[in-house]
Amino acid sequence: MKLESWIEIPENCDFPLENLPYGIAKLSNEKTVAVTRIGDTIIDLQSLSALNVFSDLKIANADIFNQPVLNNFIELGKDLHVKVRERLQEIFGIGSNNTELTEKIKQYSLYAADGVKMLMPVKVTDYTDFYSSIEHATNVGKMFRDPANALLPNWKHLPVGYHGRASSIVVSGSEIHRPNGQTMPQGAEKPVFGPSKMFDFELEMAFVVSKTTQLGESVKASEAEDYIFGFLLFNDLSARDIQSWEYVPLGPFLSKNFGSVVSPWIVTLEALEPFRVKGPIQEPEVLPYLKTSGNRNFDINLEVLIQPEHGEENLVCSSNFRYMYWNICQQLAHHTVNGCNITTGDLYASGTISGPEPGSYGSMLELTWRGTKPIQLSDGSERKFIHDHDTIIIRGYSEKNGLRIGFGECVVKVKPAREL
Repeated sequence: MKLESWIEIPENCDFPLENLPYGIAKLSNEKTVAVTRIGDTIIDLQSLSALNVFSDLKIANADIFNQPVLNNFIELGKDLHVKVRERLQEIFGIGSNNTELTEKIKQYSLYAADGVKMLMPVKVTDYTDFYSSIEHATNVGKMFRDPANALLPNWKHLPVGYHGRASSIVVSGSEIHRPNGQTMPQGAEKPVFGPSKMFDFELEMAFVVSKTTQLGESVKASEAEDYIFGFLLFNDLSARDIQSWEYVPLGPFLSKNFGSVVSPWIVTLEALEPFRVKGPIQEPEVLPYLKTSGNRNFDINLEVLIQPEHGEENLVCSSNFRYMYWNICQQLAHHTVNGCNITTGDLYASGTISGPEPGSYGSMLELTWRGTKPIQLSDGSERKFIHDHDTIIIRGYSEKNGLRIGFGECVVKVKPAREL
């Protein structure tokens, strides 16, 4: 049964009472605190704590919500996260019988969403990017290698990944400069230096780790979700021309580390529970440490839009997180099977999420097939890759039986390259 709140929730809103995502906001009174959201209303969790809403939950740190990031709260563990979630649904649900508390909450704890500034929700302690979409990997293999043997021999045996740059991950609403670097233009005899001419987005999801392990420990695939707090939208910006020159033999470097973007809201696994689905059949059979059972993928609709400066939004991609070949449990199990330690706040991105149809490809590289099939926008201009002053918008939501759980937006504007 759908939950109802005494806070107004607009139709087709990403944030019903069943969602209750977590974020960090700078409020209109200049305080920076942990928040959640119902409808278009931001809820100051530190204020709720001061009203003794969570007093019986035995949260040791009274200032757990009075922090610039969510890491300390995330580390408290799933049992407490579930209790906080249940308490929020209780006090904000229709039928809440504590009139005095409700009036205090209305007076001290609620803010209009358009009146706050959303900040980076976590301190990203480490960052790994996977390559887990078989459609994306196949498309790239067809473009750059042998179309008849697009996947490399290891791809169906392990979740391929690489360690990225945590320090350059920024929150939605940021601006990123087009990167400079070396490229090898077609037909050239030596590399040239300058701004990337093949600036691209990558449509991804990312999960946040909620536990810390010691060096030498491994996380079992069957227990991996106990270590995962929730998901964000993720845009792994890429410079394809820099990447194609630099990636052999060690993989991406300057083509990826200049900036990635996350949405400000972390949606918990508990909120996404109704949207679990089976993943693709994995053939050949994976090794025992990667085996999972049950529904480990999530049905999350994803969209990418390009908005030229002073122009309209243009939908260029409609995909879904359910397409992922390697699921989050397999990713975390593989990442730690060698004893690699993990830390609360670590971020693990899915890799580009592409579907089976051209309109579901999760990058300009694929959508325009390396620039050979330009996309025409509503203003009459064309895009092979992203132009300066373009804004890239990613939206994501799950919807089923009248329930919609969404992530809001992940937005970034591309600025011209800096002069050196």
